[in-house]
Amino acid sequence: MNTERKQVLAFRALPPDQLARISALHEVTVADPSNPAQRAAFDEALPNAQGLIGSVFPVDAAMLARAPRLEVISSISVGVDNYALPALHARGIMLCHTPGVLTETTADTLFGLVMACSRRLVDLAQLVRDGGWKGNIGQDLFGWDVHGKTLGILGYGRIGQAVARRGALGFGMPVLYHARRPHELPELAGRAQHAPLEAVLAQSDIVVVTLPLSDETRGLMGERQFASMKPGAIFINGARGAIVDENALLAALDSGHLRAAGLDVFATEPLPLDSPLRRHPKVTPLPHAGSATHETRHAMAELATTNLLRALAGEEPVARYATGGV
Repeated sequence: MNTERKQVLAFRALPPDQLARISALHEVTVADPSNPAQRAAFDEALPNAQGLIGSVFPVDAAMLARAPRLEVISSISVGVDNYALPALHARGIMLCHTPGVLTETTADTLFGLVMACSRRLVDLAQLVRDGGWKGNIGQDLFGWDVHGKTLGILGYGRIGQAVARRGALGFGMPVLYHARRPHELPELAGRAQHAPLEAVLAQSDIVVVTLPLSDETRGLMGERQFASMKPGAIFINGARGAIVDENALLAALDSGHLRAAGLDVFATEPLPLDSPLRRHPKVTPLPHAGSATHETRHAMAELATTNLLRALAGEEPVARYATGGV
């Protein structure tokens, strides 16, 4: 085990107990480069950093070139699309992430969007807040049932499977899923079926995206795909915004072909003030909050800290991402 005190740069605030774990063993600088007041401190610490820990801020090849001593990046996230994977692989810099700990929480959020869009919960809450509830609501404010509807899932990893369990076991929903290969889950036997993308889109009443962002999935949902969805279907995206052509989604909503969309992710985040998605009457937008609970965010930081400390000590981390596909 390597017991040398090393230089760690936290590019996002950490829970005090996790910061204390790192500080007990290494020298730590906390500086968020997205905060103008902290950018100079980040730039000053980066050249000596041997470990990085944080999330959200893009770590590109140019930034890595300014960190010649870097050994490991521990991301407080599952997705790794903010990192220059070829550059990390070429330099032999280890990348760690936090899969598993946010699965159930993110699935809760996605199914919450399913419920909100189907039952028009945001519209109805706003009606009450605005003082518009003066009697029994009319059909123009009715929602649609969720139970028994066909649930389509694009991507069937941990989160996709957790969404499937909620739909199939909790709401009696037949599940169609699109993935590279079938996944046989005993608890969903006879309830979830592997199918081509075209079949999932054409037959599902609600489509939920849980795919990772890659060259293969970037722009996957475009004009043709939305047109092939069942008329009146609901679209939910809790994966990455770049998987969706947002203009094509807006056109499908405006035409009435799609009933509603629930979006926790966007092509540009935070969502620009002039984006039509912000106030579209058929869109329920969230601020990339899929894992945003006190318990889960702390668990993510704890796992990221463990990954970092193990890597800096020359030990195998709990969750290492294969940057070169090895």
